[in-house]
Amino acid sequence: MRREGNAAAQPGFDDLFEAHYPELRRYVVRRVEDRGGAEDVLAETFAIAWRRRKQMPEPPLPWLFGICRKVIANNRRSVKRRARLFTRLAGKRIDLGRDPADIHQERSEIARAFAQLSDSQREVLRLVAWEGLGAADAAAALGCSPAAFRVRLHRARSELTKHLSATGHEEDEAVRSSRPAEGFQEAK
Repeated sequence: MRREGNAAAQPGFDDLFEAHYPELRRYVVRRVEDRGGAEDVLAETFAIAWRRRKQMPEPPLPWLFGICRKVIANNRRSVKRRARLFTRLAGKRIDLGRDPADIHQERSEIARAFAQLSDSQREVLRLVAWEGLGAADAAAALGCSPAAFRVRLHRARSELTKHLSATGHEEDEAVRSSRPAEGFQEAK
């Protein structure tokens, strides 16, 4: 339905969506294999069309197809970049020169030792190792002082080392040398 007044030459955006969504959906589904990816492309296409609605020509369908084509191309480039990144990262893991069975065994030992820690000890280690937080930021996350956090971190590491030693796991020299010397306080 066309609206009268200044916008007499163009339908409202809701009308545009309702009128052209089925055609655009067929267009996308024929070009994008993943159903979720197709829905993402459609959503992004209409978001761009909304932002550029004042530039919309008459008839709008070819213009919408053009936007959609570019969104699909951008998504394909993103997928290719991610695939190349994963390939590079996988190559780095394989180049470690270690037997995957040994790595799996070591991971299992670490997971078992980690599971034996208390919830609070696991959280302290996660904040540092997984989230990459320094003492000040991790302390803020836990609601304690940086000094208290460093004490908790030391205790959690000691407890983890104790559980790993019980399995015969030896600490790597690189790990030992990366730890601060006794009495050294982290400057964060």
